[in-house]
Amino acid sequence: MSQEKQSLLLAQSTTPVRCPWCGSDPLYIAYHDTEWGVPCHDERTLFEFLLLEGAQAGLSWITILRKRENYRRAFDGFDVEKIARYGESDTARLLSDTGIVRNRLKIAASITSAQAVLKLYEQGGTLDQLLWQFVDGRPRINHWRTMAEVPAITPEAEALSKELKRRGFRFVGPTVMYAHMQATGMVNDHLVSCHRHAELAG
Repeated sequence: MSQEKQSLLLAQSTTPVRCPWCGSDPLYIAYHDTEWGVPCHDERTLFEFLLLEGAQAGLSWITILRKRENYRRAFDGFDVEKIARYGESDTARLLSDTGIVRNRLKIAASITSAQAVLKLYEQGGTLDQLLWQFVDGRPRINHWRTMAEVPAITPEAEALSKELKRRGFRFVGPTVMYAHMQATGMVNDHLVSCHRHAELAG
């Protein structure tokens, strides 16, 4: 066996098996390996994902990941109190910012959702409690073998979407909410063949 073939086989044997959706993009791989599916209970990060998942509606997630740092800058580090106070000048600023998705409805939804989070806080609740109650506070460990098996919507996501809409959140449809549940580790939707499935399930 040639040295080149040996090196290739060695590389293949040491490369972790991943969910196919992350492809070969280094940014996507890093996100898959370090964030996606990791249980998250941090208020600001949960809100960040709510805002970003809403911005992603109709677009690819990699598009949003590439703009993520721009979003952090444009939306004051996802500070709920600051975003809730955004007015017309802030909306105009965001609509002229080429580093984010310049969609008036999505920008307005971000502000409205921030206001809904503040109202939740005023009532003594937290975003963490509100979201995680739909999986009884513990990650749901799924055992999908192919991407075709992974759902886009579940009854829990539909119920969560309905509750958030009732509370005044926007751009929180069932598909968006299931993507949020996957991202924040409310469900473990890594394929069983993926190295992250066992790591997170354990």
